[in-house]
Amino acid sequence: MKEQTAIQVGQQFPLTIKRLGINGEGVGFFKRNVVFVKGALPGEVVTAEVTTVNPKYAEATIKKIRQASPDRVKPPCPVYEACGGCQLQHMTYERELIEKRDIVIQALERYVKDLAMSIEVKPTLGMENPWLYRNKSQFQTRQLGNDVIAGLYAEGSNKLIDINECMVQHPATTKITNEIKAYLKELKIPIYDEKNPQGIVRTIVVRTGMKTGQIQVTLVTTQKKMPNKEDLVQMIRKIDSNIVSISQNINPGKTSLVFGDTTFNLFGKEIIHEKLGELAFDLSARAFFQLNPEQTEHLYDEIEKAAKLTGKETVVDAYCGVGTIGLWLAKNAKEVRGMDIIEESIKDAKKNAKRNGFDNTKYVHGTAKKWLKQWQSEGFVPDVLTVDPPRTGLDEELLKTVLEIKPKRFVYTSCNPSTLAKDLQELTKLYDVQYMQPVDMFPQTAHIEVVTLLTLK
Repeated sequence: MKEQTAIQVGQQFPLTIKRLGINGEGVGFFKRNVVFVKGALPGEVVTAEVTTVNPKYAEATIKKIRQASPDRVKPPCPVYEACGGCQLQHMTYERELIEKRDIVIQALERYVKDLAMSIEVKPTLGMENPWLYRNKSQFQTRQLGNDVIAGLYAEGSNKLIDINECMVQHPATTKITNEIKAYLKELKIPIYDEKNPQGIVRTIVVRTGMKTGQIQVTLVTTQKKMPNKEDLVQMIRKIDSNIVSISQNINPGKTSLVFGDTTFNLFGKEIIHEKLGELAFDLSARAFFQLNPEQTEHLYDEIEKAAKLTGKETVVDAYCGVGTIGLWLAKNAKEVRGMDIIEESIKDAKKNAKRNGFDNTKYVHGTAKKWLKQWQSEGFVPDVLTVDPPRTGLDEELLKTVLEIKPKRFVYTSCNPSTLAKDLQELTKLYDVQYMQPVDMFPQTAHIEVVTLLTLK
């Protein structure tokens, strides 16, 4: 086998882009070396300049586009290049959906090569309008001269990009954040950063109920005491009559986590109401809820389709969170059980089940491994197991447990095709993959969600 030819930082060469990488970058090959080029599109020929060299790959930037893709478009966002929150605004949406399916196929080719050709990967389910879909913004604040800015950090840096308009956020979240920035400046409320640890305001969080219109504002601060707090609350209330909840969350630590452990209600209710399909949910300031409710309904419909429930089946929803997936399935199931390691989520799941009138659900605190084994010893093995794990995929213990208890149908929803394909290495020892359905939950970004149906061999 030929050796790779060494590539050096600063080297420039023509490169044909073959595919899109998992982070939205173009992928080409130069003298047997894999080269990732940010901003390049499949089918393009570029002059690449190498910025980083690793043993297995190199990274490069575009010096010149020699032959542009017909799918290249001008990004509509004014801070697209600087922000890094979106990776694919320079590509047509039709092409984005095709490339996201290919990202799933690439993961299969890497981890389950023998099966990659035989697994059916369906076309990606996209959005009719792939803009303004995010129901929640979490913008960090900074003092810049006399101004207060709020936004996201530029990719791979601690430089905060001031975002006055965001093409993927619901317009209400951006408008309210902009008004609050102006009020913080007007009331001279100290802004926190590493250089000014005496500052108080860290983050402005705004969430809107897409179906109900209710808006929740949360100010994350380093301490409870804040000058001109009452004036600020009154000003925020007047921005929009739909603001029904204003809270203050205290996060005193030097941490990249947004929220601290303590939340105080400053105005209105502690929760807002939101709907998914026929289901209703109460959302507190820190409660997790899907960021794109419109696509969430399509995603859950696909999970329901894969589960094929007739009213006679028992279902376990592992990593159940506040119970959204399990409750979506409950109307057609004999019984739904769910577990989560976050106790707050289990309390919310029980409340949500009660609120929606379900008496065939059971939610418990603890790991999926522990409860699945305990229930098996009591004679309960679910007909259908559904999981929606974090980006790291299934933890090893749960993977082993699934292979031990052998539910007939296993519906695996993943937000990371690489860890999904890796888990399939183990699961396909006992399961057949019937099909995979990619769902685009985050248009204009490189993220892709996939629903996979596995059945026991």
